[in-house]
Amino acid sequence: MRWDEVVSMSRAWPGVEEGVSYGTPALRLGKKVLTRLRAEDNSLVLVGVSFDEREILVESRPDVFHFTDHYRDYPAVLARLDVIAPDALKPFLYRTWRNVAGKRILAVWDARPGPNANVP
Repeated sequence: MRWDEVVSMSRAWPGVEEGVSYGTPALRLGKKVLTRLRAEDNSLVLVGVSFDEREILVESRPDVFHFTDHYRDYPAVLARLDVIAPDALKPFLYRTWRNVAGKRILAVWDARPGPNANVP
């Protein structure tokens, strides 16, 4: 994947905007960072990933998921952008968006009509 594809995927959710975090491209919802690009290894920082989940991800897909010493004590995992498939990345971003979005945004989103209304 490329950064512009990550942006396009995430723009489907209300309030998502491009920004900068630590000098690199990021996606935000208000002041909260949903993800950011780590230019040094072309990875995305996926926040809100428990230590147990991260361990499983890194063990099962070390080609995609990893972490550095900097993130060792932080509930996050890094995903190699050039390897991760869109259908594998989208659930992480959607989960983070839902955790950050306010009640009003979620109420509007969840009330959308149609058979796929609550599908990200």
